[in-house]
Amino acid sequence: MARRGAPARGKDKAAGKGKAAGGNQAAGKGGAESAKGRKGGGRGSGRAEREPVSQQVGGGLAELIPDRERPGAWTLLIDGAPQSHVDLDDPAHLSFAYQRRLGHVIDLAAPPLQPLHVLHLGGGAFTLARYTAATRPRSTQQIVELDAPLVQLVRDHLPLDPQARVRVRATDAREGLGRFPDGWADLIIADVFGGARTPAHLTSAEFLAEVRRVLKPEGRYAANLADGPPLAHLRGQVATAAAVFPELALAADPVVWRGRRFGNAVLLASALPLPVAEFTRRVASDPHPGRVEHGRALTDFTGGAAVVTDAAAKPSPTPPPSVFENP
Repeated sequence: MARRGAPARGKDKAAGKGKAAGGNQAAGKGGAESAKGRKGGGRGSGRAEREPVSQQVGGGLAELIPDRERPGAWTLLIDGAPQSHVDLDDPAHLSFAYQRRLGHVIDLAAPPLQPLHVLHLGGGAFTLARYTAATRPRSTQQIVELDAPLVQLVRDHLPLDPQARVRVRATDAREGLGRFPDGWADLIIADVFGGARTPAHLTSAEFLAEVRRVLKPEGRYAANLADGPPLAHLRGQVATAAAVFPELALAADPVVWRGRRFGNAVLLASALPLPVAEFTRRVASDPHPGRVEHGRALTDFTGGAAVVTDAAAKPSPTPPPSVFENP
């Protein structure tokens, strides 16, 4: 789960705190996949030193930990929960499973190298924005991240490529979304967690209606979700998305699908048919293989769950402490 965000990958005070996060895995963007490495600064702080960096930000204690195996890589943690992994030397490298699945979404959004207009709700360490800039040069990207101190920490120690066309707005995710014109985005990626939970106001049909408004007619929406047994939150999110988008697919680890473990799931939605076969193939061939469901199987998965509205919305469930333990 991403943990940073604008009331969604950003911190949210309307519904909890929701940091706009760059990628929270299984309840902390990197969640279930432990952060490899130690802490450290980035190019901006003398990358050669590879010293840990710790600083209080809006969402808690932020730590930058150098990866032991990749000289230019760092993991961002917030209050001990992995949020993002970034390789400054190879921004196309995605370490966390949920980020790889979102990377597949980016790859399949248009023909190779074609620039996109991408809106990231939740910033974290800007991992997916860096990936998009590296794989689709000349893309125009906007990041909405509520935690301004976190944004500054990332800028100082893990600077963006100056050639990347990425703008960062420090505001609530839903509020920031509302400022975009109709049909602006080819792709909207939501990865916002506050206290390892998705803020309530980013889980409703009203929120998704705004997402669809900002998307181009052929645009796609992808969200990093997190849940555990009995998967009630995930079922409700699928049912809610189905009320707004006619085409859906959901990717998750087999153990998450079976309700045996708390983990991440990537929801993909659009008004037009999705590249389900290729998405399924890529997710299945990942280092940590996942399973994709769509169509009738996904409808059956919801089990008649109710559509979530603003009036009844609740934050996603709190992950168990074991989610953040190193294997």
